[in-house]
Amino acid sequence: MLLEDIFRTHGRMLWGLCYRLTGCAADADDLVQETFVRAAERQCPPGDVVWRPWLVRVAVNLGIDLLRRRKRCGYEGAWLPSPIETDTDAALDDAGGNPAVRYERLESLSFAFLLALEALTPKQRAVLLLRDVLDYSAGETGAVLDMSEENVRITHHRARRAMRAYDHERCRPTAALRESTQAALQQLLRCLLNQDALGLEALLADSVRTMADGGGEYTALHAPLAGRAKVALLHLRVARRRAAGSQIELRSINGLPALVIRYASAERRQAPRAVLRCDVAADGRIVALHTVLASRKLTAIRFPVRERPSP
Repeated sequence: MLLEDIFRTHGRMLWGLCYRLTGCAADADDLVQETFVRAAERQCPPGDVVWRPWLVRVAVNLGIDLLRRRKRCGYEGAWLPSPIETDTDAALDDAGGNPAVRYERLESLSFAFLLALEALTPKQRAVLLLRDVLDYSAGETGAVLDMSEENVRITHHRARRAMRAYDHERCRPTAALRESTQAALQQLLRCLLNQDALGLEALLADSVRTMADGGGEYTALHAPLAGRAKVALLHLRVARRRAAGSQIELRSINGLPALVIRYASAERRQAPRAVLRCDVAADGRIVALHTVLASRKLTAIRFPVRERPSP
């Protein structure tokens, strides 16, 4: 089997797995590329039965090494997942639509799910994804990670225990949640553009939290900010300084609507682009706002093309 055929057959599945494992589209690109570099050097009989488990094993173990390096090196400021567009890609259907999986493919791409995975060790993260998203057996998972079935079961149990807080809420991107999220974002945008402080505070939950990921590259909050008045004031100030002339589009990002922004101008240490998303409670109020600014986190997003002035 030619390498191009192998990539065509398995590349999309592999990228989806690497993205879920690392939470970063650029890292997923690198991992898939390195996996296929190693595949190009490998002499192997053709056949799907041989290639798929080998590719998964290489990619997952490369991803675990990357996660360990990331934890050792630390991260400047708040860490958020890398946003990806999910309106045209059928949510990277690497779970094959299997009804037996614990977490549906769109749910396993959500910010809530990817943030919950950050509480796991790299090996726990890999085991949970293989078992509960790809529906691997304990034996298949052990073959990927060079673990005994008993160790897989123990690691899986600990991973699920660490995910209990997430499982209590579960972020399933249903049609109703997409609709309420879109309505909240549209109202948020109106309040910001009109500098409507009262309207914005009414939209935010009392315990609302906001986070911004500048990756050390751009000015951003270094820690989450909590409280309706503080969060409203921060976002109103940013909008007052930067919203004029900016291009803003509503897109499906990680299964839910989000705002994709190209700012009209950017001074030193100000990000030229951003993705702004929110979590919405059952009453329609916003409980979390996430702004992704770091360039490396935005490689999978198509931003509005800046209009050229008429001659």
